[in-house]
Amino acid sequence: MTALKSQFKKEKLNVHISHDEQSAGEASALFVAEHLNNAIKSKGSANLILATGASQFAFIEAIKRLDIDWSKITVFHLDEYIGISETHPASFRKYLKEKIIDDVKPKKMHYINGDASNIDEEIENYEKLLREYPADVASIGIGENGHIAFNEPDVADFNDPKLAKVIKLDEKSRQQQLGEGWFETIDDVPEKAITLTIPAMMNAKVISCVVPEERKAEAVYNTLNGEISTDCPATILRTHDNCVLFLDKASASKL
Repeated sequence: MTALKSQFKKEKLNVHISHDEQSAGEASALFVAEHLNNAIKSKGSANLILATGASQFAFIEAIKRLDIDWSKITVFHLDEYIGISETHPASFRKYLKEKIIDDVKPKKMHYINGDASNIDEEIENYEKLLREYPADVASIGIGENGHIAFNEPDVADFNDPKLAKVIKLDEKSRQQQLGEGWFETIDDVPEKAITLTIPAMMNAKVISCVVPEERKAEAVYNTLNGEISTDCPATILRTHDNCVLFLDKASASKL
């Protein structure tokens, strides 16, 4: 591998490479905090979309230490499995509540209820909230198959008319969730989830995408070097006007 540049640009996408996962998380947190504070200064409030998963640990720990007026921030999240409760160890609601929301106490946290009795109604209500509180910042990651949120290559739609929808998880995504330790067996991993769509994320004024670890290196390579297509949904980030991809040396190892 040739020497890595710590920063470069691919089309519109800014790429920032840190030495390790902790440094990448800290860099992402500083970027997100800056834009949240700018939104609060400009209009008195800010709207934030948060990702979950192992790749977000360093970012979440870092952003909790920064000077942000969370009492003026409304928070959304990217996705949730269908059919599991908010107390399930793998629930993204549980993840967010325990890792950040209970600590920072934002103005409002809007959860996607994957165990709602009427999923269509749950999606419709969440879409209304997303339109009412358009995202100032979306903090996201990239899956091992190049998905963003749970927009898998076979169901991703760059022009999706919806802001949230039900999707079927592909086998690689289910294996990723198993590999990260959220479930005991592959049969325990749900087959369906509610996800924000690609337009829901791309509508955010600013996107921070933090992607550490060597297991994401191929997805990072494809994101930056592949054709912009749903074969690797994350390639669409190269068209956003203000998106930064935060990597560590491991995830950037194939560049």
